[in-house]
Amino acid sequence: MQRLYDFLRRHPTGVDSFWAVLLFGVSMMNVVGEPALTTTLKLAAVPLVIALSSAVALRRKWTQQMFWLVLGAGLYQLAVDIPAGMWDLAMFVILFTVAASDVPRWVSRAALGCGLAAAPLYFARFGVDKGTTGFETLAYSLFMIVPFALAWVLGDSLRTRRAYYAQLVERNQRLEKERAAQAKVAVAAERARIARELHDVVAHNVSVMVVQADGAAYVMDAAPEQAKEALQTISGTGRLALAEMRRLLGVLRTGEPQESEDYVPQPDVEQIDVLVEQVRAAGLAVDFEVEGAPRKLPSGVELTAYRIVQEALTNTRKHAGPDAKASVRLVYFDDGLGLLVEDDGRGAAHELYEDGGADGAGHGLIGMRERIGMVGGTLDAGPRPGGGFRISALLPLKKG
Repeated sequence: MQRLYDFLRRHPTGVDSFWAVLLFGVSMMNVVGEPALTTTLKLAAVPLVIALSSAVALRRKWTQQMFWLVLGAGLYQLAVDIPAGMWDLAMFVILFTVAASDVPRWVSRAALGCGLAAAPLYFARFGVDKGTTGFETLAYSLFMIVPFALAWVLGDSLRTRRAYYAQLVERNQRLEKERAAQAKVAVAAERARIARELHDVVAHNVSVMVVQADGAAYVMDAAPEQAKEALQTISGTGRLALAEMRRLLGVLRTGEPQESEDYVPQPDVEQIDVLVEQVRAAGLAVDFEVEGAPRKLPSGVELTAYRIVQEALTNTRKHAGPDAKASVRLVYFDDGLGLLVEDDGRGAAHELYEDGGADGAGHGLIGMRERIGMVGGTLDAGPRPGGGFRISALLPLKKG
């Protein structure tokens, strides 16, 4: 049954043609069997029946043209004196179709006006019965106006409902596109966040491991105890990197951080002291200073602060040179947290801090700026006047 319904919906002209043939057959029997019609009127009624039946068959394909055809057929019927018959049902069908279709509104209103005028014109031309008074003819005309008005109202209601449904479909499609676009933006943002996390974890810990491995290889024969300590540092750093990698992978799989003994908590400001000690153990002299009253900050600000210091110290080890020294200063303001990381090394290449910055992989200072931008902060990175490199950041605390 559903297949039949779908087939009929795909072939509306075929369905209308079936009803048109049925109307033509019944109308022709009406013409032939009507004793009130003379032979001349019967012959004159044939083109009228053909025109009205054709209008029914093509009403949805050429709606506006069929309306004008039916209007002409009605005037022809009045002019030739052909009384009403089964064929006139086509007028109601066409009036409904015009009101329900997407033809210009003036055509729909013209169809309504013609429909309302059809009955009065017909009874003014033919009358009702012999002996009927003018008042009775008027009342009967007004009564026969109702089917025409009802046909137009039903059609116009259907048109309004279709238009409303089309708006709902369009709005739903627009919302689907917006949701898809938002999902893509969210995925891109999450990928960028994960990329920053991976970069920070890998760049920092691997650089520490490389420095320690080089040192161990250098003193392997002369100072085996120092080489052993370096290898222990490499092992500990590697385990820490693996733990952070597991945490990130856990977020990727489930969307939520997982708690277990193999996972490390998200870094915060308090762990900057541990980070500095780790960097010192890797061979870089670092001064660490905290100003102001330390207090708990929003997790996003704390993670950003930790990653900025981590990336800055990683860049110092990469670019400052073997004898460089660094300093890290945290300043607690009433409305924010200030960070200052400096070194006295040989500085960095020009492209490191211009146009957003780039490290050897193209993500260092860019990642810093993205992180700070997410919390509404500011970053200033560039060479120091006296030599070396400076990274200054201000992370505001959002009120409310």
